[in-house]
Amino acid sequence: MYASKGDGLQELGRLMRETLATLLERLKRRTGVPPEAIHKATVVGNTTMIHLFLGLPPESIRLTPYIPAANQPKPYLASELDLPLHPHASVDCLPGVASYVGADITAGVLASSMTDDDRLSLFIDVGTNGETVLGSRDWLLTCACSAGPAFEGAGVVDGMRATEGAIEEVWVHSQTYEPTYRVIGGGKPRGLCGSGLISLLAELFVTGVIDRGGNVKLNLDTPRVREGEHGPEYVVAWADETATGRDIALTKVDVENLLRAKAAIYAGYSVLANGVGVDLADVQQVLIGGAFGKYINVENAVKIGLLPDLPWDRFHFLGNTAVLGAYLALLSQEARQRVKEIAERMTYVELSADNTFYDAFMAALFLPHTDIARFPSVAETWERQGTASQPTAATNMKEQSDG
Repeated sequence: MYASKGDGLQELGRLMRETLATLLERLKRRTGVPPEAIHKATVVGNTTMIHLFLGLPPESIRLTPYIPAANQPKPYLASELDLPLHPHASVDCLPGVASYVGADITAGVLASSMTDDDRLSLFIDVGTNGETVLGSRDWLLTCACSAGPAFEGAGVVDGMRATEGAIEEVWVHSQTYEPTYRVIGGGKPRGLCGSGLISLLAELFVTGVIDRGGNVKLNLDTPRVREGEHGPEYVVAWADETATGRDIALTKVDVENLLRAKAAIYAGYSVLANGVGVDLADVQQVLIGGAFGKYINVENAVKIGLLPDLPWDRFHFLGNTAVLGAYLALLSQEARQRVKEIAERMTYVELSADNTFYDAFMAALFLPHTDIARFPSVAETWERQGTASQPTAATNMKEQSDG
């Protein structure tokens, strides 16, 4: 770990603060407000980033029993952190809960208003850590799922962030297997972003290009499926259609990474629900946060088993809830007190120590799940498309376990 070597911690903290200084200069050019005129700042982020920003040792975050140096850091002066604000400006890092549930999540829960509601709510931050919060006005249970960066386009051969040139949605013809896609910015595609990956995976599943175990069917009568450099793959765009001059494809390895990511998130909130004896069908609202969350298509996310199969009107996309929560806490002392209370009320479940998580994760490695009865709307679509050939569960489970 770089932060534990020599001056690594100081170097990482310095780089973070320099980046903030650059952003403050950009803000000055946009608004005319000089950084030194700012007298108060609120900071949110995951637990590791907060530690690096403040120069706190982060080593214990990744070591059993996973206890951070501080969950509720004290306020700092800007001059103590070498930030180019007013020297006496107060810099307030919002509180976290545990090593892998940080201030971005407590701020997100504040912004979601789920603690003001009697209804059972599920808050999901669809990102690398896959943080999830289940609860209502009276109680809050939380965990982090270590989903990895696949839904952000990383760890995928032709993955990219949701910027110009990214394929953001795909439709696959059920008989010819030919794709139609939409590109951010409208030009030639450069790769697949998270929403495009979810859309493509869902389409390939319901049209029968891949089976429930994520295996690409090479015996289909289409040049779109082939044995590629990284194994079996489906070609979304031929080289002459792309901005890179290369084919854009989804490979078997990509599918495996996506299945692991969605399985981790689904298993995480399933463990929380089981832990308090509630059924996912009882969840009255699913609140999806994170910068990426607002781009997710509910129907496609349900088809692959990322989100629970619930009526669509129960899903609410909130955008970047971490920023919104930070904004609320910056402007209101009452909101700042509420986020502190939210952090103190959350009960954290360490999934690595939960003996039910592994089984839940393995069961969720299928499309949409080993128990397809959990996804009745998907089962109906899948069977209507005539792709109801079942993978051998024991074989697929063994392959995942051996891998």
